[in-house]
Amino acid sequence: MKLNDLTNYLNQLLRPEQFSDYCPNGLQIEGNSDIRQIVTGVTASYALLEAALAVNADAILVHHGYFWRGESPAIVGIKKRRIQFLLQHDINLIAYHLPLDAHAEFGNNVMLAKKLGLTATSWAGDKNMLLLAELSQPQSLKDFAQMIDVKLNRSAQVIGDLNQSVQKIALCTGAAQGYIEQAVAAGVDVYISGEISEPTVHIARETGVSYIAAGHHATERYGIQALGEHLAEKFGLSHTFIDCDNPV
Repeated sequence: MKLNDLTNYLNQLLRPEQFSDYCPNGLQIEGNSDIRQIVTGVTASYALLEAALAVNADAILVHHGYFWRGESPAIVGIKKRRIQFLLQHDINLIAYHLPLDAHAEFGNNVMLAKKLGLTATSWAGDKNMLLLAELSQPQSLKDFAQMIDVKLNRSAQVIGDLNQSVQKIALCTGAAQGYIEQAVAAGVDVYISGEISEPTVHIARETGVSYIAAGHHATERYGIQALGEHLAEKFGLSHTFIDCDNPV
């Protein structure tokens, strides 16, 4: 398919204009106008670019692209190396950040809930960035956290009473620990995100709402993969998800 058709479809699907984001959403680096092979990944690292070239990708679709608010606009160092690589090999870079987190069908939040076997119930918080979900039956925080470790293949950091019974869950992937007070206001038992900050510990302890930091990368692998699979099925494209693991 043509690049313009692909980007127009993605913009209509994900509606980036509804978000005040930290980076440009959509096409970030223009390459080949004909798209046959798409690679998806969490972050447009140099390792992902090299892996995409190895499978002859025409476009790389990621959650974490380039040109973040507040960073230097100078094209030097690793930024120069990455952009030069894409231009040299005529590969498109397409990125969606908050629009992918919050999407009701292919978003990181809904796909993480699905991965963990949770039933999504509603949305809450600022611009509905928090997904509320439930376990089919209550279980201890310890058992719930161990299940997350198995499903995501990493050890989560848990703040709370491991004997606490949990059933109502709020989640927002990535570096969304700052939403914990909104999760508290939503009346949940436990809040899941990717990272943790020093104040997060005190809020969890003082409110009784447990917190699980399950990994920024680990919680954001599933939305971009689902989106790539959708594009492949809808438009007959080839799709490869490449997981460049990150311990954070």
